[in-house]
Amino acid sequence: MTTDLTMLALTAGITIVMWLPYILAHIVNVGLAAALTYKADDEPLPAWAARAKKAHYNAIENLAPFAALVVVAHLAGAANEATAAAAVVYFWARLAHYGLFVAGVPFGRTLTFAAGWLAMACILWQIVAVGG
Repeated sequence: MTTDLTMLALTAGITIVMWLPYILAHIVNVGLAAALTYKADDEPLPAWAARAKKAHYNAIENLAPFAALVVVAHLAGAANEATAAAAVVYFWARLAHYGLFVAGVPFGRTLTFAAGWLAMACILWQIVAVGG
């Protein structure tokens, strides 16, 4: 498997577990029974868990375009060293984005989001201008 596809799989893998911390925080806050019966859906989460939920949603929103770009680059034969490097940057940027967002580090989420966006722009450039 190529580096690009490996990074896509790893990115999907981390995204599918990002819900665990905020759901566990919700269970701790309201109890298992209330959490499972939806009786406490309107109860506020601790600030860090609310940020974790937002970071997870953001990761999901960005997974679709990243996946599309990686798959198109692969199928179009445009995958190369630049797309591989960009996919690695994207993975680490998204992982850092989640951690820094949850921790509430000032400017952390913005910088890591920008890094991931630039990585996707690099893959798009390789598809359109170089490999297309």
